[in-house]
Amino acid sequence: MTMIKSLILGSAAGLVALSGAQAADLPVKAKAVEYVRICSLYGAGFFYIPGTDTCIKLGGYVRVDTTFNGGVYGGPFYSGDGGQGNRYRDYFLSRSRMAITVDTRTATEYGVVRTFGQGDFQFQNFGTTNPGTAATTGQPLNNALLSTAGGGYVAVEMVFIQFAGFTFGKSASAYATPWNGYPGNNNSYLMGGPDYVTGVNNIQYTAQFGNGVSATIGLDDPTVFNRTAVWNLANGVNVNGGGTNAYSGLHSPDIAGNIRVDQAWGLFQISGLAHLVSATYNTLGAAGAPTNGSELSGHPDDKWGGAVTAALQIKNLPTGAGDDFKIDVTYAKGSTKSVISTSGGTPNFSMFGGSGNGAYQSVAFGNSADGVFMPGIGGTGGIILTSAWGVRGAFNHNWDPYWSTSLWGSYASVRYDGGTNDNINGLGTTTAKGAYCAGFAATHGGQAAVGNNVGNYTCNPDFNIAQVGVVTRWTPVKNLTFSAEVGAFFLDQKMTGSSTFTATAPKPNAVYEFKDQSTVFLNVRAQRNF
Repeated sequence: MTMIKSLILGSAAGLVALSGAQAADLPVKAKAVEYVRICSLYGAGFFYIPGTDTCIKLGGYVRVDTTFNGGVYGGPFYSGDGGQGNRYRDYFLSRSRMAITVDTRTATEYGVVRTFGQGDFQFQNFGTTNPGTAATTGQPLNNALLSTAGGGYVAVEMVFIQFAGFTFGKSASAYATPWNGYPGNNNSYLMGGPDYVTGVNNIQYTAQFGNGVSATIGLDDPTVFNRTAVWNLANGVNVNGGGTNAYSGLHSPDIAGNIRVDQAWGLFQISGLAHLVSATYNTLGAAGAPTNGSELSGHPDDKWGGAVTAALQIKNLPTGAGDDFKIDVTYAKGSTKSVISTSGGTPNFSMFGGSGNGAYQSVAFGNSADGVFMPGIGGTGGIILTSAWGVRGAFNHNWDPYWSTSLWGSYASVRYDGGTNDNINGLGTTTAKGAYCAGFAATHGGQAAVGNNVGNYTCNPDFNIAQVGVVTRWTPVKNLTFSAEVGAFFLDQKMTGSSTFTATAPKPNAVYEFKDQSTVFLNVRAQRNF
């Protein structure tokens, strides 16, 4: 009995000792660690990166849209298979995109240091089934090539650093209007002024003078975005009305700047751009490729061109809360992309339609160039810069907190130096029109020489474009919007009569009547911002 009692007491003592040891090893209840702290310095959505004094905001959107009788994002059918209206064109195209934005801010003794970046993860229709187009040959690379089954691609829009008034990286040019090419439209193709919404590599400095007044000056890299073409017309004109591009390598950045007043009543901005136009050589091979004689042939002198834009926004209109009106006007000389501009590449126009004058079809051409030259005796004597001007705008109205409508439009004009009768007036190829039309006559057979009304046509590369449209949006809940947009595009070309030529396949060698063209599109979109 004594032995059993001792065993029980010993076991109890051991258990108490073990329990005490375990209790000593338990952590003392500590204050909860604050892993995420709200940063209220820079507006809603910012929080501190744990362990730092840097605030970060993550955002973006998911967008799904489809365009009927047009390209992605409401691109009018003004070129390619869509402009021809052939059997290779898609009757509708769709794109799905998720955009991710990362915005960081850090307060320093020099002011706020900011970084910003946006990447677009997206997938779209392949774009064409025509084996003769760039979308399938890969020359040049078309991003739709990456939209294979289970594929997709990433597009980079803005990536920049801001510090002490300076901006370094890929951002909107100092020359751009605050709304770029979107005064009220959904589509990415409202022309008539500059559009840098996807950004260009640049360095710029902004000075704030108080009361909403500021000024910005910067240097832009124009290589990808702000160079249309320099035509060496000694190589003639192709069947779609364009010349051989002879733009040289980059010799100078664009010099851009603006002065802006941004107050409660609205905004006014005047901006300017200086753009250097330069060519390669007088003698070139097919498609502008150099030959062994290119260096010996010399080159035309570089020429400075530029553009100026005035932009106005009027807020708080009496038509309704939040209503506004935006408009901008642009004039350019040797900087055609400042007027004929989209969020992507430089557009050229080649549209076909019906004809009632015995021709196979009607056609209209409109081609963008910063300048043209014809080398040699009787030539232009150097680069002749192209002139362009445009106006665009929108009225934006809110019916109630859930419904809104925007009415938008634009008009733009491109003009080449000289007159339509330069050749028969003895000016020959010394003017831009004279040199262009000599090349056009050579590739559009059976017609009279430049500007000669004795033949079947009068040659004139000038053109105008006009656009008009309306978009209505429904926002049933915050940050979720459904919209539908209808737009029309009009090409007013200045050729008259008819011509016999072999158009781009699958079009035949036939007689085509020169005639103005137009097209309409419908875009529907769903977008969720976050």
